[in-house]
Amino acid sequence: MPESKSAAHWEHFPHDADVGIRGFGPTSATAFEQAALALTAVMTAAAVRPETRVDVTCKAPDLEVLFVDWLNAVIYEMAVRRMLFGRFAVKIDGDALTASLWGEPVDRARHAPACEPKGATYTALRVEKLPDGTWSAGCIVDV
Repeated sequence: MPESKSAAHWEHFPHDADVGIRGFGPTSATAFEQAALALTAVMTAAAVRPETRVDVTCKAPDLEVLFVDWLNAVIYEMAVRRMLFGRFAVKIDGDALTASLWGEPVDRARHAPACEPKGATYTALRVEKLPDGTWSAGCIVDV
């Protein structure tokens, strides 16, 4: 865990058979990026090389729905491209998100994927600015 609470970081939290993920950062976009890193860490502990860039866009009526849509867009790209992503650049402008994801094809021997996320859910969904000024974004992911 970083020394400063305002430093970008992520965490997992337990939830029955599924897993909770949470990202933190100085902006909501950074918190979204960190949550996507937590999503990747659910699947593998191995480093993911930034070999290929994929761009995604999402639009939603509020930040919480946008967060779920964002994670589901990452899960979709992982599934259809058979890739893992280890680097993310998110921009949020009102109700729209644009992002770039960098990753590589899954290498079963090197990545040893532990599970496959099926989707981000509205369970424990929360995107908020914390009292110290940092942002938190998290929810339960169905695995």
